Amino acid sequence: MNKVLMILLMMVTLATQVWAAEKDISSRDAKSLLDKNRNIYLLDVRTPQEYSQGKLAGSVLIPISELERRINEVPKNKTILVYCAVGARSKPAANFLAKQGYKEVYNMTDGLVGWYRNKFPIQR
Repeated sequence: MNKVLMILLMMVTLATQVWAAEKDISSRDAKSLLDKNRNIYLLDVRTPQEYSQGKLAGSVLIPISELERRINEVPKNKTILVYCAVGARSKPAANFLAKQGYKEVYNMTDGLVGWYRNKFPIQR
């Protein structure tokens, strides 16, 4: 009986970890996603100074250092696309959101730099 219970517990834990994972996508895939769905919450986790230099139109700035404190500002009923400069800060931020129960969270792996290199529009 203990073995069965232990196996079930391990399966539930594994399933929770799989469901709580964010999805990594490139800036090209992010652009396609945004073109198909205008109801995406764009979360920029860079610094205010970086944000003032250029951003994705319609994005909301919540620096990664403030995300835990300001999590209630991020809507649970929308798809979330998280980005930073090159993907280093957005990855843990997206993972944090997924673990907090956000259902559809995407991490833009190449960040705003990748977006810019693909010649996609940046709001200044």
